[in-house]
Amino acid sequence: MHAIKIENLKKTYQSKFSKQNKEALKGIDLDIPQGSFFGLLGPNGAGKSTLINILAGLVIKTSGKISVNGFDLDVNETSVRKSIGIVPQEVVIDPFFSVYKTLEYYAGYFGIKKSNRRTDEILKALNLSDKAEANPRKLSGGMKRRLLIAKALVHNPKILILDEPTAGVDVELRLQLWEYVKKLNKEGTTILLTTHYLEEAQELCDRVAIINNGQVIANDTTKNLISNLGTKNIVFNLSSKILELPEKLKEYGAEITDDGSAIKITNSKKGSKLDEMITEIKTAGFEIQDISTIETDLEDVFRHLVKTA
Repeated sequence: MHAIKIENLKKTYQSKFSKQNKEALKGIDLDIPQGSFFGLLGPNGAGKSTLINILAGLVIKTSGKISVNGFDLDVNETSVRKSIGIVPQEVVIDPFFSVYKTLEYYAGYFGIKKSNRRTDEILKALNLSDKAEANPRKLSGGMKRRLLIAKALVHNPKILILDEPTAGVDVELRLQLWEYVKKLNKEGTTILLTTHYLEEAQELCDRVAIINNGQVIANDTTKNLISNLGTKNIVFNLSSKILELPEKLKEYGAEITDDGSAIKITNSKKGSKLDEMITEIKTAGFEIQDISTIETDLEDVFRHLVKTA
């Protein structure tokens, strides 16, 4: 059974100032398995936020079908809402209640009986116990992020959606948050993550979908996405700066690094033509200091797919 199943999802925004409409989502199909740690990646404006906001009930879809935890969004909206906990990208905090009362209020909103509430447990898990009586406005940015996650967990959702949860968060807090989220995932909670930190997605997510211009351009296990690209970066560090790339080297797909100190070539792992490349670089009049190779990572896959889509 899928935690989230999306079929031919479309969203068109109507412009108030012109007759031209904008298609934010152009027929998205997406299956997110139960218990998975699923990454939804894409450049700015790709449609990620629109999709998340539709799941959150903040945006009304134009057409298509969505089922969450077996519930059809069009038929059982209340059950869908109870199945999902959403941590938004924007920090939205209620300034009128303490941290503790904020969580109690949200638990009551979802109809959780007082005897079944996990407020103290959640506060302890997210290292917020000593801030229980504090006003959320006086919390640091990192503490506010923790509170957002705590709010999303009060009704014990089967699915947790994290929209850029570590944006602007320091490294120590980021590690603490991921430690807790990974624990939730191991306990059976399905995680849907959007992030611009691709190294995080590679480490955390067992599956990844990449969306661009309102369409899914890749959807596979993280391991398969990386291995199927089948490339590595070969970096030739030079003894002098290079300002312009010779035409012959462009045939190998060579690029000059940002600082101009090296030539980078993305090359197939199979049948490497390293000797030929070295010869061409020397023929062009450059002296090679050393050569290094960098295996493909998720960021390489992401850039390649978005560029060629």
